[in-house]
Amino acid sequence: MGVAESAQESTVTAMHEPFQQQPPAMGNQYADDRVLRSYLRRALGPALLGQVEPELAQMGELAGGELYRLQLADRRNEPALTQWDAWGERVDRIELSPLWQRAAGLAAERGLVALPYERPHGAASRLVQFALAYLFHPSTDVYTCPLAMSDGAARTLLHADDAALVERALPRLTSRDPASCWTSGQWMTELTGGSDVGRSETVARQGADGAWRLYGRKWFTSATTGQMALTLARPEGGAPGARGLALFYVELRDADGRLRGIGVNRLKDKLGTRKVPTAELSLEGAPARLVGAPGNGVRAIVPMLQVTRTWNSVMAAATMRRGVALARDYARRRVAFGAPLSRQSLHAETLAGLQAEFEAAFHLSFLVAGLLGADEAGAADERQAALLRVLTSVAKLTTGRQVVDVLSEVIEAFGGAGYVEDTGLPTLLRDAHVLPIWEGTTNVLALDTLRALAQPGSWEAIIGMAEDLTAGAADAGLAAAGAQARAALRRAQEWAAAGGRERLERGARRLALTVGRALALALLIDHAAWSLAHERDGRARAAALRFAASPIDLVRDEDRDDMALADDQPLPA
Repeated sequence: MGVAESAQESTVTAMHEPFQQQPPAMGNQYADDRVLRSYLRRALGPALLGQVEPELAQMGELAGGELYRLQLADRRNEPALTQWDAWGERVDRIELSPLWQRAAGLAAERGLVALPYERPHGAASRLVQFALAYLFHPSTDVYTCPLAMSDGAARTLLHADDAALVERALPRLTSRDPASCWTSGQWMTELTGGSDVGRSETVARQGADGAWRLYGRKWFTSATTGQMALTLARPEGGAPGARGLALFYVELRDADGRLRGIGVNRLKDKLGTRKVPTAELSLEGAPARLVGAPGNGVRAIVPMLQVTRTWNSVMAAATMRRGVALARDYARRRVAFGAPLSRQSLHAETLAGLQAEFEAAFHLSFLVAGLLGADEAGAADERQAALLRVLTSVAKLTTGRQVVDVLSEVIEAFGGAGYVEDTGLPTLLRDAHVLPIWEGTTNVLALDTLRALAQPGSWEAIIGMAEDLTAGAADAGLAAAGAQARAALRRAQEWAAAGGRERLERGARRLALTVGRALALALLIDHAAWSLAHERDGRARAAALRFAASPIDLVRDEDRDDMALADDQPLPA
């Protein structure tokens, strides 16, 4: 065969070689995350960042490497419940997927619950903890669920006046030894409802020996494989409603591994978070220990909710980041109509909007993480305490709404591939849908926000912070966006001050989202100005201006279109 013939054959072969689309790839998730690295450079300072950066880089490598590969391979595996053994004994054993088993060991070793209790970095320990969890979360199929509840349980028990109980549970919840580390469940939801815990039907009976036993049915218990749980129950003869509830500590199994007065009825078949072993339980005389005073149960779980809602917010930001990172990488690899998607203006504009939403969620959630750390370290001033009181709910509801919208767009950015299960992409969207629901739905948190804003000093703290963040912006575009953020907050304050209980309730969702989005914009502006000055990087500025072009002020002059229309209601005039 001559040279010309050989070249001709090679050309023909190349022409007939089938096209193969390259999938999106994941690198080191710390090294690749400009937003996280820039934030930590500023928030921690060079000395502390130098101490913790090797650990962050290791977690980033795990998240983009081993864990991500295991996650894709583990896609079809879900928890399995074995209720009976071969000889007819009730065992109620739940087996976890390989990914979750690996995640459990890593979480303990890396101190994902332990860090804020060891407090090696003072108030900044919470920021380091959440930075690690943020990297860990998207590659572990929501193993952060038991971590959040364990962290919340640890914080709750710190407020308990039972020294023996604290001594028993806290070292296990915060252990770095996978063999002895505990995780905790959180059993609040019953058939009567989740948010409306005052309707709980679980009864606590105290025996002659002073010991308590629980009877009832818990309809939705996440991470049922934990060694302990905190749960609400009504002491027999207690007052009706929320004021009659008490908080109880339960250890699930005895020394031989048998459940103690607990029956696992079934595992839930859920839209998402399918790796999480969510179960329906029957409490059939489960031994329990009272935490705090009878009738003080709802108040006792406030520290828990503060922690778990912060986890929810940060994990929403982490989920957004993963989706956007995959979509951006894919856009560089996917060619359509003669050019990569990344070079096509409409697709690039869509991704820019998603990036801006993610960056806003990131800064809002890490603001709350920092406030939580300051509060726990006793370093929070009066304004920070007021901000934490309001923003724990605001950040959770805001980021919870953002993550569903962003991940829906991410799936669409892949076209048909985003709809195919073995790409792993649909799991991201399904898992995102739980984030507006867990730890209080958007509407429940909006009503919580109303109550928090009614406390003295709340509005002053929020508006004062926004002014501090934006008033000094030298860049003209950032200055204009700062004025927009401040105006939205003042307008929201005026709208709330006009009062009217029914009116406020109808508009509570819009009010809370206005506070969340306006404050997120202020945070973006502040960090963009810092990044321009210290990093000579204009990308944070671009995100701030892009976010400023999205809906920020959601409070309207007129309320007549607020009412949900039912079939038996007339249309508004």
